[in-house]
Amino acid sequence: MELLFYTTSNCHLCDVAENLLVHTPMPKPVPVDVVDIAQSEALVDKYGTRIPVLRRNDTGAELDWPFTKDDLLTFLE
Repeated sequence: MELLFYTTSNCHLCDVAENLLVHTPMPKPVPVDVVDIAQSEALVDKYGTRIPVLRRNDTGAELDWPFTKDDLLTFLE
């Protein structure tokens, strides 16, 4: 499993979510690919009002902000 982390610059909530992601102890490491939505108009249309968003590449499931450490761990199970 890998995660896509949809974010953009100057996004305070994205910084908070990233900090939570980095500091949540996980049973095994999960690779995270950071995607700046500003690079694509389609991504801005899809995620512009929802970021930060985590997306699992194996299932396509998405976790929108706000989420807690427990929400994150459940999402990764």
